[in-house]
Amino acid sequence: MTHGIQPAPRHDFSMDLGDAELTARVAEGLEKSEKLLMERLSTGEDFIVDKVTHLALAGGKRFRPLVALLCSEFGPHPGSDNAVKGAVITELVHLATLYHDDVMDEADMRRGVESANARWNNTVAILAGDILFSHASLMMSEIDTETVRHFADTFGQLVTGQMRESVGARGGDPVQHYLTVIREKTAVLIASAAHLGSLHAGASADVVTRCETIGEAIGMIFQIVDDIIDIFSDSEQSGKTPGTDLREGVFTLPVLYALEDPSPAGERLRGMLTGPLERDEDVAYAIELIGQTQARQKTLDTVRHYLSIVDEQLAELPDIAANRALRDLSQSTVERVG
Repeated sequence: MTHGIQPAPRHDFSMDLGDAELTARVAEGLEKSEKLLMERLSTGEDFIVDKVTHLALAGGKRFRPLVALLCSEFGPHPGSDNAVKGAVITELVHLATLYHDDVMDEADMRRGVESANARWNNTVAILAGDILFSHASLMMSEIDTETVRHFADTFGQLVTGQMRESVGARGGDPVQHYLTVIREKTAVLIASAAHLGSLHAGASADVVTRCETIGEAIGMIFQIVDDIIDIFSDSEQSGKTPGTDLREGVFTLPVLYALEDPSPAGERLRGMLTGPLERDEDVAYAIELIGQTQARQKTLDTVRHYLSIVDEQLAELPDIAANRALRDLSQSTVERVG
């Protein structure tokens, strides 16, 4: 049963990608992907539709479809129907992971609205995520078995990353453990968007591999920059309360680097960061201590490492407008740090 298509969220696709023709093609592709996304989410029983459209209607950046469409420019058929489907698949899977994440994190808010688990309950949120995986699987089957195989691997990495985070470093290097977790939990899906966009635009195997590597590196940059903002940006700049992860007992990359620091500040941090910080003054003091270490510089150095991967891969791809747009996209992500 298909219900009346839900009103699409008010996305502004009037971006400037530095080239008028590229901007127009990508904006058209994003509009198509948005329409297809909402069509698929509006299919099924009404008691399911209102749950699975909840987060999609709340907004979101549609970052993965953007990456898919930019990478489709490296093939002879940019913005093809299957490239658009690939973009939608990654967004469906991303939405599904948000529902499941909110249950595991016991989150109350997502995208400025009540999380599904807070609005309904954990069971509903988990099942809504499962329906989204079902929609994504159906769309994969409409393309080809190679797409199904690719996403089986992506699913495996997503779940492995979540499980890896849950079991912890188990005596291993905490920094390497964290980087592996965010590669599996976050970067793999952006890499997948790049893979599907280029593959279904008819790009060669070498180009698809390079696009996937670029997508993964951009995903790493995206997450690590968020980590930096959580610690080092004031709330007026970021719109978030500094130290949110510390309050939850989540030690992100800057914190892990600070804990390794041999300075007196690092020593004090090792004494106080044994779990979540509940008092505001403790969070503020921990942030102050982190600022006295080399953590910010080391984290920015890690970001620059991933930026260099993007640059190296783009240097081997055709010098077209999408090449420059992907370079700008990765750079603009870093500029959010200030």
